Amino acid sequence: MTQYLDFEKPLAEIEGKAEELRAMARANPEMDVEKEAAALDKKAADLLKSLYADLTPWRKCQVARHPERPHCKDYIDALFTEYTPLAGDRNFADDLSVMGGLARLNGIPVMVIGHEKGNDTKTRIERNFGMARPEGYRKAIRLMELANRFGLPVITLVDTPGAYPGKGAEERGQSEAIARSTEKCLQLGVPLISVVIGEGGSGGAVAFATANRVAMLQHSIYSVISPEGCASILWKDAEKMRESAEALRLTSKDLQELGVCDRIIPEPLGGAHRSPEEAIKSVGEALTLLLNELRGLSPQKLRADRWSKYLDLGSKGLAA
Repeated sequence: MTQYLDFEKPLAEIEGKAEELRAMARANPEMDVEKEAAALDKKAADLLKSLYADLTPWRKCQVARHPERPHCKDYIDALFTEYTPLAGDRNFADDLSVMGGLARLNGIPVMVIGHEKGNDTKTRIERNFGMARPEGYRKAIRLMELANRFGLPVITLVDTPGAYPGKGAEERGQSEAIARSTEKCLQLGVPLISVVIGEGGSGGAVAFATANRVAMLQHSIYSVISPEGCASILWKDAEKMRESAEALRLTSKDLQELGVCDRIIPEPLGGAHRSPEEAIKSVGEALTLLLNELRGLSPQKLRADRWSKYLDLGSKGLAA
């Protein structure tokens, strides 16, 4: 059953009425309701197109966080073959909010790493809602080092509200782990491609996404802080998240203009959660194209490309 966002309530009513009619027809086969149901379907399709024609930044935040949106595990299961998970940071523990391992993308050996939020109450708690602890970033560093040693491209799938801010994480060096992971991204002599599939929150996302190429799904977001957190700091009122979402310029379109995002991956009408298979296929096609762009480049060229990309940030879109 589809979970509707608050701005989709009119759509929920129309689609609900169409389903009620069809349920009545199933219970009483003599009833002919298809004409009325089809008219409601058309009305719902038109409304869906209208709602998603020009989403505000805050509504994009809501879509990016939709619980039925495909997560890292869904992409790995669908796009990669021979996936062999690698666990632990060889220091403290295995952080289940970060998953990764050796795999093949269209037959090409790669290392894939990503944030996993979970898809029900049990797995969301296990995965800490995609908020990595220091051991998660240290696991990612270990896997990136392994990929670099064997000349394997690294693909990261970003979907996190941010690094976990708990006391234990801070005691174990959260900031240092994030900084080391970001540093490792810059040092790699292999292609590094990052895709923001949902939320890209603060340093928790940057630690995975300091890449040669950064792609974003159309309705994903990438920001230094959540709109609610920004509103709490600037206005002392988390309810001003709509205003802060506008100011943060966190949408894929804004970030492409600023030079942060290199490619926007289109989503199905109504968001990735309405057609996960189509969204996953689009990400796979984008990854293949981006990987082909970078394969064959020398380690020196790849590092120089990455350094120049981040040193030039801020030089684009400032007049917008």
